[in-house]
Amino acid sequence: MCNYCGCREFPLIGRLSAEHEAIANAAGRLRAAIGAGAADAPAALDALLTLLGPHTATEERGLFEELRAEGSLAEAVEKLCAEHDDIHGVLGGVDRSAPDWPAVLAALDRLHRHIDNEEHGLFPAAVIALPIPAWDRITPTGAARQVAGTATPDGHRPRLTNP
Repeated sequence: MCNYCGCREFPLIGRLSAEHEAIANAAGRLRAAIGAGAADAPAALDALLTLLGPHTATEERGLFEELRAEGSLAEAVEKLCAEHDDIHGVLGGVDRSAPDWPAVLAALDRLHRHIDNEEHGLFPAAVIALPIPAWDRITPTGAARQVAGTATPDGHRPRLTNP
């Protein structure tokens, strides 16, 4: 997970990143269960799905809505939403009586790449693209304003200038 740009200091990004870590760990447990003969795989799959549903909803109904409205990252957001649909479709559609574990493993690979794209691409870009009022709408108590510093009257972070 990203630890270098400071985007995790924004409360929503910090929360989503922590959830990514939990999801990646659950995906690893599912992968291990499949590799060990799949006896524990259905329970591991259920644990992963329990984490994925609320996480995806938080991204799509909060951060992604603001990014669509802002516009500059709308294409990336649409791609990530399509990936959500794909990954959820595979993992949520597993036939418990005859699971297609190779398809699940392939979806876990896509999930890993998806998380990497959000952590190292979308999240840092979102911090730059969204004005403080957008963060305030998706962050309780205006915590984003405290992290980013005082916003200018137009709602953007102050820019550094050379003296």
